[in-house]
Amino acid sequence: MLRYVSHPEVVMDPAIPVPEWVLSDTGRARVEALARRPWVATLTRVITSSEPKAIETAEILAGAAQQALVVEVRSSTAEIDRSSTGYLSHEDHETHANLLFAAPESSANGWERAIDAQRRMVVALEDLLEEPDATVVVGHGGVGTLWWCHLAGIEIARRHDQRRGGCLYAVDPVDSRPTSAWVEFEDDLT
Repeated sequence: MLRYVSHPEVVMDPAIPVPEWVLSDTGRARVEALARRPWVATLTRVITSSEPKAIETAEILAGAAQQALVVEVRSSTAEIDRSSTGYLSHEDHETHANLLFAAPESSANGWERAIDAQRRMVVALEDLLEEPDATVVVGHGGVGTLWWCHLAGIEIARRHDQRRGGCLYAVDPVDSRPTSAWVEFEDDLT
């Protein structure tokens, strides 16, 4: 079974570029709890974006697998490029994210267009759909939602986004469709 996991809570520091943020104590504790789920022990591959918060999440999951796993980094699965604005307050971030999802072919104040980020994810992960073994992809909520929409065969829309960081979904190995909407780590998928 292929699963997509979004990194959980991070240490938010406006003085540090967002792509360099790391997991907070709460985020780390949530990943460690997820790593105790039985399916994590059966993992055969762990793939992650190159951002520290995703790598930290991936390393915890890889460390809980029964066999020794090397985390595979795919920088092309990075979060939506928001470097044009840098750090934004929560309210401003949400406004920009709403614009991004509402108009996927337009840029929200210089952000990477949703349609481009979605295309990037589809290309970066298409090989995983050919051999859906016990793989987990660790990444980010925005691009994870864009990939979910592609797999579900529906238009990009914010209503399909995760409610918070630290969520996951599974992809059916037969038809390459999501088996559910995002669920929080604590709800898990078996």
